[in-house]
Amino acid sequence: IVWESQQELGGGGQGPRRQEGRSREGAIRMVRGSQRRKLQKFTRLCGREEGLRVKRSCPSCGSELGVEEKRGKGNPISIQLFPPELVEHIISFLPVRDLVALGQTCRYFHEVCDGEGVWRRICRRLSPRLQDQGSGVRPWKRAAILNYTKCLYFQAFGGRRRCLSKSVAPLLAHGYRRFLPTKDHVFILDYVGTLFFLKNALVSTLGQMQWKRACRYVVLCRGAKDFASDPRCDTVYRKYLYVLATREQQEVVGTTSSRACDCVEVYLQSSGQRVFKMTFHHSMTFKQIVLVGQETQRALLLLTEEGKIYSLVVNETQLDQPRSYTVQLALRKVSHYLPHLRVACMTSNQSSTLYVTDQGGVYFEVHTPGVYRDLFGTLQAFDPLDQQMPLALSLPAKILFCALGYNHLGLVDEFGRIFMQGNNRYGQLGTGDKMDRGEPTQVRYLQRPVTLWCGLNHSLVLSQSSEFSKELLGCGCGAGGRLPGWPKGSASFVKLQVKVPLCACALCATRECLYILSSHDIEQHAPYRDLPASRVVGTPEPSLGARAPQDPGGMAQACEEYLSQIHSCQTLQDRMEKMKEIVGWMPLMAAQKDFFWEALDMLQRAEGGGGGVGPPAPET
Repeated sequence: IVWESQQELGGGGQGPRRQEGRSREGAIRMVRGSQRRKLQKFTRLCGREEGLRVKRSCPSCGSELGVEEKRGKGNPISIQLFPPELVEHIISFLPVRDLVALGQTCRYFHEVCDGEGVWRRICRRLSPRLQDQGSGVRPWKRAAILNYTKCLYFQAFGGRRRCLSKSVAPLLAHGYRRFLPTKDHVFILDYVGTLFFLKNALVSTLGQMQWKRACRYVVLCRGAKDFASDPRCDTVYRKYLYVLATREQQEVVGTTSSRACDCVEVYLQSSGQRVFKMTFHHSMTFKQIVLVGQETQRALLLLTEEGKIYSLVVNETQLDQPRSYTVQLALRKVSHYLPHLRVACMTSNQSSTLYVTDQGGVYFEVHTPGVYRDLFGTLQAFDPLDQQMPLALSLPAKILFCALGYNHLGLVDEFGRIFMQGNNRYGQLGTGDKMDRGEPTQVRYLQRPVTLWCGLNHSLVLSQSSEFSKELLGCGCGAGGRLPGWPKGSASFVKLQVKVPLCACALCATRECLYILSSHDIEQHAPYRDLPASRVVGTPEPSLGARAPQDPGGMAQACEEYLSQIHSCQTLQDRMEKMKEIVGWMPLMAAQKDFFWEALDMLQRAEGGGGGVGPPAPET
């Protein structure tokens, strides 16, 4: 700036201005020299003249600038000449999102940003009270990402506010593994076995109590493995919370020696007070608990580490009475009559239980004739005197996980295909119609879901697109706002008006609210496999003597039938309505169905509802 002012003024007064410019340049050089000496002292690079050069391009694979360009722009500093500990310390102050973005720029920053030292400092900053960093190949990175992505979102169905809100996040929680909403509160289990009790702030809207947000939290218990409550969709019935935990028990009374034993503790959901506890022998270790049956005959099903199912019966109406009695465990019939089966997981509702084995098989227990008729369409094989006898479902592939509603269910196999079965009165199966299904029926336009949830008369699917963004799809009854954006419901899965978080992994819906759990575990990889070409619907299979391509799905014949139905309509209005109905039947993606329905509505509005007799013109 001083040099340019001298050139513009010229002539008189150059001497004092030059002296002033020289004095300023001298001061700037002194400051730069002081800063350079401090930097050299701090980075221990004293005596290295080439230590203050920087490469303008990629530090790992780029080339240095030319000598002429360096002379014109000065001598920058190379990040590779700094000690690795200093670089990790500086990078650890970045937010996790910026750290991941920096690691994608080049090979050098990818190695630095992926180091366990950086993630250890980030984990200490995110969770300063975390004592155990977890387990796995990358424990610090896994712990940091778990604590960065943990969050519980909710969206109330009633009221004017239709957006996701966050609940309070416990600082002591090491990620979120499971959650369960009850009548008044929400319970969350983390990855180290700590069960948190999120107390909600209730607000009254038009005389109805609605959950606004979790205002505070307390630690309910530690050492928890799993927990369960009343399996009905209505949270009003969830009075007690059953917690499967591990506790230290004294081997002999009066001694200091102890042994770890599994136990079931029962808490009041309203206050978090423990009202009952049952302890098992140390030789029996369990990993999952579910409930089934009425309050007076509540059956607790316990899954052991070896894949066996044990059960015991508890009368919930007498749990709050202070007394002691002995409860006997009994082996469930699915493990007694089929001892070779190893159950991997189980789920239940009030009147039925679903078991998934480690080989991908599915077995059913149905305890009431009404639910049996809804699920299988007949009462031919139902035995009211032997309700625990398991029924095997016929499936084409290995099942990975499932969801069970009141009278319908959903299954997801190893290829990412979704199969639905049961009552379809409200279109909760997503098959495009309202016909009941007595056997698993594939929903062909949905693939590879993140999770699946079945409610009383509607179903929800959390799916992930190719751009790693997630969306929520739903079908069935839309009354009460349970399908946001679709108040009249839908017989096929449609995209709901919910902004889904990027790391959403689980969901649950009650009568008043939709809950979405966000938590990302880097050790959980995609379990799906690619479907073989010979089993893809519509792909021709090689066969001896067959020259024409086959159509296993019958799509060509179905399209011809659809065209004949449209041709039989007399007016353009009837053709439009028939086309909308056919689009709902066809196995299309939810976005494609929305597009066709919106396009048909636009054409119908443009025509003004008029129509003519006879087939449409070729241009149409």
